[in-house]
Amino acid sequence: MDVLRTGWGSLLLLLCGVVGETLLSSCARMGHPDGGWYDERPPHVVGAEPEENATNVTSKKIVISFDEYIKLESAHEKVMISPPQHEQPEIKVTGREIYVNLLDSLLPNTTYTIDFSDAILDNNESNPMGNYTYTFSTGDTIDTLEVSGYVLEAKNLEPVKGILVGLYADGDSVMRRVARSDSRGHFVIRGIAPGGYTVGAVQDADGDYRFTQRSEKMAFSHDIIVPTSKPDTRQDTLWQDKDHIKDITITGYTHFLPDDIVLRAFDHKATERYFLKAERKDERYFTLYYTAPVDVQYKKPLPQLRLLNAPSHLGRDWGVAEPSVNADTITYWLRDTALVNQDTLRLEMQTYITDTLGVQRLTTDTLEILAKTPYAKRLKKLQKEKEEWQEDLAKRLRRAKPDEVVDTLMPRKMLDVKYSFNAPMIPNGSIVVGMPSPLERFDTTAVHLYVKRDSLLDEVPFVITPVVNRRCEIFTDWQPGATYSLKVDSLAFIDIYGTESGKYEKDIQVGKMEDYGSLFVNVTASLPVIVQLLNGQDDVVMTSPATDGTAEFYYITPGTYYLRAIIDSNGNGVWDTGDYFADCQPEDVYYCPDPVECKAKWDITKTWNPTAKPLYQQKPSAITKQKPDAAKTIKQRNAERARSLGIELPAYLR
Repeated sequence: MDVLRTGWGSLLLLLCGVVGETLLSSCARMGHPDGGWYDERPPHVVGAEPEENATNVTSKKIVISFDEYIKLESAHEKVMISPPQHEQPEIKVTGREIYVNLLDSLLPNTTYTIDFSDAILDNNESNPMGNYTYTFSTGDTIDTLEVSGYVLEAKNLEPVKGILVGLYADGDSVMRRVARSDSRGHFVIRGIAPGGYTVGAVQDADGDYRFTQRSEKMAFSHDIIVPTSKPDTRQDTLWQDKDHIKDITITGYTHFLPDDIVLRAFDHKATERYFLKAERKDERYFTLYYTAPVDVQYKKPLPQLRLLNAPSHLGRDWGVAEPSVNADTITYWLRDTALVNQDTLRLEMQTYITDTLGVQRLTTDTLEILAKTPYAKRLKKLQKEKEEWQEDLAKRLRRAKPDEVVDTLMPRKMLDVKYSFNAPMIPNGSIVVGMPSPLERFDTTAVHLYVKRDSLLDEVPFVITPVVNRRCEIFTDWQPGATYSLKVDSLAFIDIYGTESGKYEKDIQVGKMEDYGSLFVNVTASLPVIVQLLNGQDDVVMTSPATDGTAEFYYITPGTYYLRAIIDSNGNGVWDTGDYFADCQPEDVYYCPDPVECKAKWDITKTWNPTAKPLYQQKPSAITKQKPDAAKTIKQRNAERARSLGIELPAYLR
């Protein structure tokens, strides 16, 4: 029995081993992963009430049914309903259904579209359904025409994301059909009836589907567009996975036109002037902020201020004003330490403010401006610094040798003047001098510039620009490859608080001619053109007017650059925005689609026709800051999993 029992046990073990090996082998061959295959099917519409493309609809409640549980992503941003709904519709998802409740009254004989864009996903794996639009009509027919295009920033051709785009019938000020631009600035307006329309865009802040506030970004056009369609074909590529093409097919479709509308969006120049706030970040100065500059017809662009709690001996000469370029922001530096030490400044302000009729009128107001850091706290900090210095002095005295001289005077605070320039200096460059506070005195004779010749220094002539807002520049005829020495004597600068500057000395190496390249751009344009050389961040490196059709750039550091052209219609040398109320479009801006490679010792000539490509194809993607959102696609995870297991993907998943 023991032998028999042992034999049966061995047989059972053998059978278990064979069965186990067979199961493992079978599993390896079938390749059915743990947990099953991923669901890679997008949701499908299986029904709707009312039905899609139904006519003579009277119900404002819509139910769209799907073959699986779904979810809506960013519905408030992506779902657009045309005609536009002034009362926000109710949209919700329950299980496999989307419920839409239109709260506005239905218009007669009108096609309605509910554009879900790419907002519909399945609930488990987030497989996107793709762009989906539900349509119905309150009349006998469905309007099926479409138009599409792009909205770009007028000043730099950046795609404008999320702006409202609409069609206007003749004489209308409210949009008839609407869409919203995507991350590429692209828009599609659907459900359009035959006829002629104008198109516009607005960053609709108040939700009234019209341009009503100057602060809203907008675009307008007087061009009449007539929607049409034609049969066309396109090439569709079916991917097996991200690296392998499964099939390429030619598919027929209806091509809706126009599909290349371009709207140039802009911000209006602020004209309504209001006082925003007063701020005192530093005890030495305060800043006044306004929404716009004073109208040019008035001779006094700066506010007239009278300090109500200033010491009597100061009179009107209590501060130094530093206005911004447009004088909509003005900083006032306090001259006297008695004012600096006051925690609260009370002043009377007379300035021009826009009234209810839109006219700037002189008004008087009283302000109280508090210092960010109270005087007691500042005094405590100074006392602490003095005590720390005294402790350090005591340590140095204890460590000093009998014959060693120790400076027992607390060092004076010196004026921290900043000198900045390129290294190496570009032959047509300058030295920028920046001061931390307004100057009382600037001794230009204390500034010296020398060129080094062998072991000798020869003083060279130079020009110093006037100091504006604590900044000036030093120019000279820099000799390529030469070495210069900038020497500034002490006391060259003294600020309004009596703080003095110390000595400064710095060698400046000028780049050699062979270190740079030159670029000559022939622009085919009839109007005055300003050409800008841009770096990889879309920042202006150099600017040149296209004199006689050619813009010239010298001393270019080797690298990759880009070109932008401004059609300077009014000849003022800068780009000007538009004005809807004056029926004035912003000045045209163009980008050269191809980068320019500048090399040392190379003179490059480039011919550029700014209108050769449509605007929406011009700006290089390398310097476009508004990047396209990643396209929502079905993840090919099953194919990748099958490859990793070394098995064939089941037929029903292909």
